[in-house]
Amino acid sequence: MSDLLLKKQEGAILELSLNRPKQYNSFNRPMALALIAALEEAAVDQTVRVIVLTAQGKGFCAGQDLNEVTDPNNGINFEAILEEHYNPIIRLIRQTEKPIIAALQGVAAGAGANIALACDFVVCSEKASFTQAFSKIGLVPDSGGSYILPRLVGWQRANAMLMLSEKFTAQEALELGMIYKVVAAEELNSATQQLAERLANMPGQALGWTKRLLNASITNTLEEQLKLESDLQIKAGYSADFKEGVAAFLEKRAPKFNQDK
Repeated sequence: MSDLLLKKQEGAILELSLNRPKQYNSFNRPMALALIAALEEAAVDQTVRVIVLTAQGKGFCAGQDLNEVTDPNNGINFEAILEEHYNPIIRLIRQTEKPIIAALQGVAAGAGANIALACDFVVCSEKASFTQAFSKIGLVPDSGGSYILPRLVGWQRANAMLMLSEKFTAQEALELGMIYKVVAAEELNSATQQLAERLANMPGQALGWTKRLLNASITNTLEEQLKLESDLQIKAGYSADFKEGVAAFLEKRAPKFNQDK
């Protein structure tokens, strides 16, 4: 694993931490490819039930490292950056049927903001903030921003965020429905850990299928969604986790989930 991405697993919780703090964790090609590889591995690793995406230093992620784009000798073009870096990252975050938590201690800008917002849960320090930033340098939104933001905050607000590139505090993001929770800066790690442990002890297969349903709901008709709900509920009804959940309820004890292979 590249030292640009720190990897730590404790029990069923895998933490992936962006590690370019001096550059506010802006993405270069090595870090992007390291994150892709780690997410691909985690998606099929049965010992991993929850993924936490964090970052070192003061900022979560400042988006793309512009020095890499503008380097006249070794620069990377936008096609490669999008098709080989950001688009695969967003697809993996959404298609991996495991809960993914983004924990933000500071600013998330451009692609960094949209990668965080693509996660299933976003927990922010009160010092965190968001900005789309693209329009300030003559670019358009990428990394799913034009897809995700309107669904989180509505058309008008998303239009303002994407065109004006204004900064939003963590509290404002919470009030707009962009994120899950805001905590004091010193409580970010413990709050994220508590959420990750809670999810890790829940029925992982059912959580993965719930994520599949939410993804499908964006484009499905009502009839298509009802059919998918039925198909997955029938599968869940035959699962060991369902049997365990019912048994624990009847026996008035805590369930022990994740028995399905």
